[in-house]
Amino acid sequence: MPVNSQNMPPQNMQPRTIAITGGSNGLGAALARRYAAPGVTLGLIGRNAGRLEAVAAECRAKGANVACGIIDVTDAAGLADWLKRFDAAHPIDLLVANAGVSAGIVGNDVAEGRDTVAKVIETNLIGAINAVEPLLPAFEARRRGQIALVASIAGLRGLPYSPGYCASKAGLRSYGEALRPLLKPLGIHVGVICPGFFESDMSRRFGGSKPMMVTAERAAEIIAKGLAAGRGRIDFPLIMAWALKLADLLPAWLGDRMVSGYKGEVEEAEKS
Repeated sequence: MPVNSQNMPPQNMQPRTIAITGGSNGLGAALARRYAAPGVTLGLIGRNAGRLEAVAAECRAKGANVACGIIDVTDAAGLADWLKRFDAAHPIDLLVANAGVSAGIVGNDVAEGRDTVAKVIETNLIGAINAVEPLLPAFEARRRGQIALVASIAGLRGLPYSPGYCASKAGLRSYGEALRPLLKPLGIHVGVICPGFFESDMSRRFGGSKPMMVTAERAAEIIAKGLAAGRGRIDFPLIMAWALKLADLLPAWLGDRMVSGYKGEVEEAEKS
């Protein structure tokens, strides 16, 4: 029987053209620096022009060709236009949907507020969809492409300190896991990334404990290696990921007990 190579796991995928949302700081910036090299073209998208250009300058110094888009990922039309124009000039091998914000329970409040939750979901979930959907026709036509969706281990099981953030990341995880088998026969590979804490402005704004936190550079290395190997899920640290998966499998009352003691105020983080 002939083998359909498009249905086989990718072997050592090494993208040469990468688009990254939220590329001006944190994980997005670390991934940009990780991929920057001679012969590599980066499309970096963010809201802060000064920080984005600083990251771009670092990447150019490493030999990469860099284009910057000062765009909010909630601007669906503007983001789609920029991505399509960038892809037409530099066919994208890898899209990293990384931009996000955090929010959570403040003080003795019992609610985040409807507007806060809506803003988090609009950025973290809808913003990622805004990046993915415009590129799917081009990826399908080329019968290749890779999509990386940066969710969170907070999307594995709801946590009491940040319902809206958990909902946004759980939605993004499910979106990616639905896309993965849908797009695989077309030669398009989807990686869903569920990291724990890594050094970033978002982590610094979190007032609770941050177990097993790694540097942004270490997180970028783990992600890049997982994507190169064609992994469909990249969860780290594994101990925390498996603990939350277990909490989700247990009866609700027991799972709730496991996570109820983990609390911490989360202030809104600036979008990257």
